[in-house]
Amino acid sequence: MNSIFSGLENVGFKDTDNLTLYKKEELQELETQHKNFSLLYKKTVTCPVCENTFKQLALKSNSYRMISKDSDFFIRYDLINPYFYDVYVCEHCGYSALKVDFNKITERQKELVKTNVSQKFKSRTYPESYTREIAIERYKLALLNATYINSKAGTKAMICLKLAWMYRLGDSDKDKELERTFLTSALEGFEFAFSKESLPIYKMNTFLLMYLIGEINRRLGNYNSSLNWFSRVLTTPGVSSTLKDLTRTQRDLIKESQMLEEKLKNKDIIESNINLDNDMESNKSQVTINKIKNPNKGILAKILKK
Repeated sequence: MNSIFSGLENVGFKDTDNLTLYKKEELQELETQHKNFSLLYKKTVTCPVCENTFKQLALKSNSYRMISKDSDFFIRYDLINPYFYDVYVCEHCGYSALKVDFNKITERQKELVKTNVSQKFKSRTYPESYTREIAIERYKLALLNATYINSKAGTKAMICLKLAWMYRLGDSDKDKELERTFLTSALEGFEFAFSKESLPIYKMNTFLLMYLIGEINRRLGNYNSSLNWFSRVLTTPGVSSTLKDLTRTQRDLIKESQMLEEKLKNKDIIESNINLDNDMESNKSQVTINKIKNPNKGILAKILKK
């Protein structure tokens, strides 16, 4: 196939066959955007705080497909990620919340939004489809609002959990660190909500929430706390067999991790003892050599002086 730059040989450009107009990454990004456009539509939403309307991107029904589910209920999707569009942000006053909570706001909370959020909020224009970074920004706006209006612990915990999931989609050390940060905050909120707030929380009944608290503890390496929560799931009457099986699986992962840690610990102890023995033998050999080289020292020196 002829190069699109053929004909420029007479003006000095001969080696142009391998040139491409567009980078592969750019074409892939453009293709993804086109797919997203076909799966999204703009929904008109009325803000309960300032009563202005704004356009919110929403997913068309059946526009996404589940690939898998993580053990803390994070669902991985194909085609488009619904989590990216789970927060409503009013472009006029800055009020932001999970879409299921957007209209669940009291008059007192509305005043708190106007005082603490609206006076500082700077509106921005979002693109026609959202990235992970934009989703993180919007979740943090929802968390900020929830904090200012004193939302329930369960609400703030769920936002933190979803932020942890967004960072899980990244692969940098910073992403891993921030995932742990938000998992820790989610754990604190869910534990408080379990003991002080009415259930269910976001469709999670007592059993599911006990399991989730145990699983977050496991992911954070809090094995003793995790085992305690898992034990509660397994010994509480009425828990489904499916949830019990999942709980046993996660409990066994802890036991496997503990056994591995014990093996590594024992291995380190053995290697440490071996190194210590080698050092002692080396020191003994060095002492013997020094005595031979320096006969004027020690018992040998006394004998030679006679």
